[in-house]
Amino acid sequence: MAAGNNGNGAGTPEDDDPFGYLYADGQASGTQGQRQGGYGYPGPAAQPGRPRTSYNHVRAVGERQYGGQAPQQPYGQVPPQAQYGQPHPQYAAPETYPGGAPTRPGPPQPAGRGRSGGPNTRGLLIGAITVVLVVVAGITVAVLTNGSDDKNKRNPSPSAPATGVQESPSPQPSSSGEPPAAELPKQDAATLQLTPPAMLAKDIKGAEGTDGAYVTGFNAVGAAVTWKAQVQQAGEYKLYVRYAIPAADANATLSVNGKPASNPIGLKNFIHSTDPNWEKNWQTTWAPVTLQEGENEIKISCEQGNQCNAILDWLEVRTP
Repeated sequence: MAAGNNGNGAGTPEDDDPFGYLYADGQASGTQGQRQGGYGYPGPAAQPGRPRTSYNHVRAVGERQYGGQAPQQPYGQVPPQAQYGQPHPQYAAPETYPGGAPTRPGPPQPAGRGRSGGPNTRGLLIGAITVVLVVVAGITVAVLTNGSDDKNKRNPSPSAPATGVQESPSPQPSSSGEPPAAELPKQDAATLQLTPPAMLAKDIKGAEGTDGAYVTGFNAVGAAVTWKAQVQQAGEYKLYVRYAIPAADANATLSVNGKPASNPIGLKNFIHSTDPNWEKNWQTTWAPVTLQEGENEIKISCEQGNQCNAILDWLEVRTP
């Protein structure tokens, strides 16, 4: 038996498409019979002496029809209905047909993001604001730093000593060539050397000495206070004395290094008080003195001819 021929040239069911019965409705519905066979349609009659050709004839895509359906369009061509926005009946959704499956709602979309995958505008806005804040903060820090540097340049801070203890600077000579101002002595009269009948007392208020002490008993001849004062440079100075009187002028003898002054030191009523209360008549006077470098002995005494009715608080050396 030759390939493709069963000997009598007639096709038999066993040589035909085993699934041809599935398409028998096409023959029953009166479709055209001039097809080339296969899928329920009779093929051409076998020719004697010629092997039967295959039933698998090559057909163009979309040419075959099944059960009277509309012909399919070739690949690459859009159906006329789809060109104007109308869906092709072969590709319509099931729910569009009568009795089709109902449309089910899709899953809920997350907030802030659409199905199209668009950008999250809120996130972009927050990011833009963050960038702006960072830039502004950087500019502010730069301005403050520059301002601090300029201020430090204008007002440089003094460097601290290496030991951590700040010491007083050594006195520097002035540009005018004058000697530096020396620390001059001051002493409470109650701490000086006293010559009786001079003595200490604390009864009268207003004294500036330690514990309010002052020198009294100075109104008798021979009473005196003696002070050993140190100066760094010889020269002319002023001796200041704080005292109190009973609203009446007084005076005393001033001696420097054993030499009495030509004039007595005046303990006058400079405030012109009329109240004899001692504590209301505290006053200050001064007299010129010439001192030598180093130690000087300064003495205030009540001598013959003096009016010494006064009390003494403190003595101080000052420059003229």
